[in-house]
Amino acid sequence: MERSCSWCSSEQIETGKETVYWELPDGTRAIEITDVPSVVCHDCHIVYQTDEIVKTIEDQLFIVDTKSIAKTIAFEGLMNLPKLLKKNYFDFS
Repeated sequence: MERSCSWCSSEQIETGKETVYWELPDGTRAIEITDVPSVVCHDCHIVYQTDEIVKTIEDQLFIVDTKSIAKTIAFEGLMNLPKLLKKNYFDFS
């Protein structure tokens, strides 16, 4: 877990679950993902997802059938979708 805000360096942060909107990798549409692990800063009032969570979502969207995803899906539901590939072969990092 982060110990300080990535934006303002405040230590007045807490974790929560928030709703985010994500464009699918093919660019055809955006979806709403609910209950995403997030960081909330009480000083600068930003709500964001850690780099690890962002990568997790992006990797998952590359390896599942995105056509089967409804307009809204819970984070855990997204993570539990059947995978078409073993891993994200498009990640060259």
